Amino acid sequence: MLGFKKKVMLRKEEDERLYVQLESIKETLDYKRNLLAHSVDPSEDVLAEVKRAEVLYSLLLREARVRHERKPRMR
Repeated sequence: MLGFKKKVMLRKEEDERLYVQLESIKETLDYKRNLLAHSVDPSEDVLAEVKRAEVLYSLLLREARVRHERKPRMR
């Protein structure tokens, strides 16, 4: 069995990894939405990529809500 301190450390590491992934996906999603907004005739591939990024971002947000964690503020 894992000790209590080890479980807390693992949870903190996973929470930090979740926040990093959230930020990365958000930046990617914003970039793709901007690209889509400036496209005259977007292809089906671009539309599919934007939809995929939106779904992935919403999934990660739901996971963060389930954990009841808030992103720590940067100083």
